[in-house]
Amino acid sequence: MNKTLSILALTGSLVLGGLVGYDIRERSSGASVTAQATQTTSGEGAQGQMVQALAQPSFNASRARTESEANTVQVVKDRRDGLVLITVKEGDNSSAQAQLRQRLQQQLPFDFGLPDGGGQNQGATATGSGFFVTSGGDIITNNHVVEGASEITVHLHGNTKGYKARVVARAPDFDLALIRVEGVPSSEIKPLPLGNSDQLDVGLKAIAMGAPFGLDFSVSEGIISSLERKVAVGTKGVEQSVIQTDAAINPGNSGGPLLNSAGQVIGVNTQILTGGIGQSAGVGFAIPVNTVKKLLPELQAGKGGVIQTPSLGVGIADVANLSAAERKQAKLPDQGVLISRVYQGSPAAAAGLKGSRTLVDNSTGAETTQPGDVITAVDGQPITSVQQLPQQIISRKIGETITLTVIRDGQQRDVKVTLKAFDLAAAAQREDPQGQ
Repeated sequence: MNKTLSILALTGSLVLGGLVGYDIRERSSGASVTAQATQTTSGEGAQGQMVQALAQPSFNASRARTESEANTVQVVKDRRDGLVLITVKEGDNSSAQAQLRQRLQQQLPFDFGLPDGGGQNQGATATGSGFFVTSGGDIITNNHVVEGASEITVHLHGNTKGYKARVVARAPDFDLALIRVEGVPSSEIKPLPLGNSDQLDVGLKAIAMGAPFGLDFSVSEGIISSLERKVAVGTKGVEQSVIQTDAAINPGNSGGPLLNSAGQVIGVNTQILTGGIGQSAGVGFAIPVNTVKKLLPELQAGKGGVIQTPSLGVGIADVANLSAAERKQAKLPDQGVLISRVYQGSPAAAAGLKGSRTLVDNSTGAETTQPGDVITAVDGQPITSVQQLPQQIISRKIGETITLTVIRDGQQRDVKVTLKAFDLAAAAQREDPQGQ
């Protein structure tokens, strides 16, 4: 690398020398520069004309700014004090979130002076971003930034002092968390206004703020690339609607705000599509701000807890995975979600839903599989793919009763299910290590 830098430095010197020599030659010609500027038939005339253009004294930097550039500059100036840099000390290096942070840190191609987050030593640190949402010091960030952290430190723009923060509540299934900073003067807390992500259009400006690669208080700009994208979000990995942007988002941007041209938060930067390189490839995702607004009251009242989402407590598959002959024999529809397993103690078990089961012919010992119930609708809304059912369930509240339209043995029936929090992963590990 030293050799490469030396070559670059030498090249720069040669270029600089050429420019200086050019300036000296033209200065030595005195008043002839003006005359040369009018010549067009010789090489000397062309040179003189170029010097005259470069020496134009009427350049006005403020007038050269486009309206969009001026808007971006103003948004950054108005909102940068609402952005915070978050540094976390790992409480448990073996936790899933700690390992995720370590993997991201290890993917960095250069050492930007970041704390060591890739080792196995207790006390390793990592960085992320966040932003103020209330005048009381409440900060929104990603759950994966703070989960499992033993210590959280917040740095404000233009202030070298670090302030301690604590987790108020986390919503792991939406990859959101609310932390509260302590000891910051009220005059230093600048909440960012929250916009409306339901009123966005593809092509609108998007400004990402955060600390990519630990480079604190950085800004990138792009557009909203898509509003039709669904990606796996949170600990359950349920596909949820996100905002896609080509504004550069990299490790360290997590939890930072995505702003519109009015300086309103429209999303929380959360993921990137890297193509395996661990860096922004122009495809970033942000959690819509309306999700934040929906969860904010519950997060503020969380008292350090975890906001849970309901679960049916079933293993599922696409009914289309069965052959046409199997569907016909079992009198099942061509579309819907097949229940492959119902776990004990789950809302689905309490409602009497049935999963696939193995039948044994006592005379021959032959085994056949009897398909389970097929869910075709939730509260009258059709379910045509296996991704749609978790999306419907995660959007509901614990204690809410829903109506499932179910096909069993060729007969359609409505089944009411009262939703509750249910640890599906623990149930699957307990009952069936191979289960979903």
